[in-house]
Amino acid sequence: MRIRHSPDRTAEQLTARWSSGADEVGEAGAAREAEGNGGNRARSGGFGRLGRFGRFGPRRPRKSGKPGKRTGLRRLFSWRKVLAGVIALCALVTGSFTVLYFAIDIPRANDLAKAQSNVYLFSDGSRLARTGEINRETVPLGRVPEGVRHAFVAAENKDFYSDSGVSLSGTARGILSTLTGQGTQGGSTITQQYVKNYYLSQEQTVTRKVKELVISLKVDRHNSKDDILAGYLNSSYYGRLAYGIQAAARAYYGKEVEDLTVEQGAYLAALLQAPSQYDWAIAAPAAKKLVQQRWGYVLDNMVKEGWLDKDARQQMRFPVPVTGRLGAGLAGQTGYLVDAARRELTASGISEQELAGGGWRITLTIEPDKQKALEQAVKAADGDTGPKAPSGAAEPDPDRQTGAVSVDPRNGHIVALYGGRDYTSHYLSNATRADYQAGPTFEPVSYAASMEAKQDSGKESGPAQIRRTAADLGIDPDAAGFSTPGATSLGLMGVSPMEMAGVYASFKHAGKKVTPSIVKSARRDDASTHLAGAVGGQAIDPRTAELVSSYLTFSPGGTADRRDGFSSVAPGSSKQNVTAASGRSDDRKAEWFIGAGPELVTTIALFGEDAKSKKQVTLRNADKGNSERIWTQYTQQALGDRFAPEPEVTPGSEDETAGGY
Repeated sequence: MRIRHSPDRTAEQLTARWSSGADEVGEAGAAREAEGNGGNRARSGGFGRLGRFGRFGPRRPRKSGKPGKRTGLRRLFSWRKVLAGVIALCALVTGSFTVLYFAIDIPRANDLAKAQSNVYLFSDGSRLARTGEINRETVPLGRVPEGVRHAFVAAENKDFYSDSGVSLSGTARGILSTLTGQGTQGGSTITQQYVKNYYLSQEQTVTRKVKELVISLKVDRHNSKDDILAGYLNSSYYGRLAYGIQAAARAYYGKEVEDLTVEQGAYLAALLQAPSQYDWAIAAPAAKKLVQQRWGYVLDNMVKEGWLDKDARQQMRFPVPVTGRLGAGLAGQTGYLVDAARRELTASGISEQELAGGGWRITLTIEPDKQKALEQAVKAADGDTGPKAPSGAAEPDPDRQTGAVSVDPRNGHIVALYGGRDYTSHYLSNATRADYQAGPTFEPVSYAASMEAKQDSGKESGPAQIRRTAADLGIDPDAAGFSTPGATSLGLMGVSPMEMAGVYASFKHAGKKVTPSIVKSARRDDASTHLAGAVGGQAIDPRTAELVSSYLTFSPGGTADRRDGFSSVAPGSSKQNVTAASGRSDDRKAEWFIGAGPELVTTIALFGEDAKSKKQVTLRNADKGNSERIWTQYTQQALGDRFAPEPEVTPGSEDETAGGY
């Protein structure tokens, strides 16, 4: 029923009528509750559907004007307390830094001129080499051409002439990377680098970084910018055992520092970022591209700062450094072994400046007897006519380079390495260079990728899957030739003997990624450097690795040798089987042989390289099996009675077997 209110009724009458209706409804609600429907009473407070205040239920009490008490985080963190905390923290930091500023004095220059040598040892503790002879001549800044000075500032610290000597953000990043174990971190100013080189050690500790910050501020206040720049140029390490810009000018361009051009100065400035990687004489193609890009970056910065005319910049061409020569202490294979160890240490986070500081005792995984056996085998194949030379040895060929790496697949240790005839005349290591095609030796990688794809999705693998599998096994996926049509089927990508030794060692290690390692330990001041293990996680499924190895393995009594394929049979027989791959590259510029057993995985590579121009050329006698002969002689000497030479087969003989160790 609809209730209409008469305007003549008073408020009291309306209230009385409303209350009466509410009472009636309440009584009905009570009756329903008595019949078992108590939910309505609970919702209406005992007054039925409408309750004592009508069909809208009881009114909620109004909130008072006073705010309630804060609870939880609001009570704990008021803006006043937060502000007070920030102010207290700033005061603490400022006070602590003030104490440090007055407590830390500018020290005397470190004794880099009397720096200790780095000692390199074989795995048995016998000495391989001692390096660290200081090649430096300090020169006044006036002898350095102005354009060359500007090149270094443009490369390292464009705000050098106006900054306070430090970069707080760069220092913070450095401290964070040290605390988290991420190695070195860039961002230091020229002043900070000078302080680190001239006054402090190269150790990566928080204490040293704090000292560097404080001393840099003081040095910037007490020294002129020219004095700081001169100290920086004279104390930096440029590679080729050259300390200081004068030694660098002679080592890379065979001239005095005052005769350097802007282009040459820009190269030396770019070189400081990674001296060994950017040394043009030994740089890989990718590294050459990087250093050219950085060289251009330096010159472009000079234009932006007004230190170089834009038109003059456009006319400049990259100044290729001279080859130069190193000391006799690194002759033969010694330099290649030291270089490989240095590269591994820098990859682990130790800077080249830190290594150049000396005092390191570095033990390699190289075993002297196996190293000697590998050198003798290569020498015999290169034309040695001595009593140990194998039958059919090749004639000396000046346009042929040999690279070899032998790895223990059980732990990833490199036990022998051959980088070239002589490090002092051919800096680029043939063991680690990756600019020649893999050829048929890449085929097992494609085979592994195919099996991985079938196991995962039941489909055939394509170039993308093969590339991923190659990367998982340790091959650079950005290597030259990988994007070329047919690259994965013909092995057109560039690889190094060390990479391929790692790939085949991974097959032998149940599919776990093996990254060949040459450094057994590195110690300085009784402190050891943490090095990553050579054997990593699962690269491919263990079943895939087993299938690849079984497909490549031939026991005594196996099939005949198939040259230019990954099913070739190793020339030997014993109780152990061998995984072998051999053949020449598609462009006929490289010949490969890879023999893999449970104890040794050895890659032998022959490269065609013009002796004068150092350019790649067609390899003569690429199908004569020279790489295989090197492998056979080396393995016989390295394993002794665990490897037996292939028995001579005569007509009618029943023992026409071929196998491996």
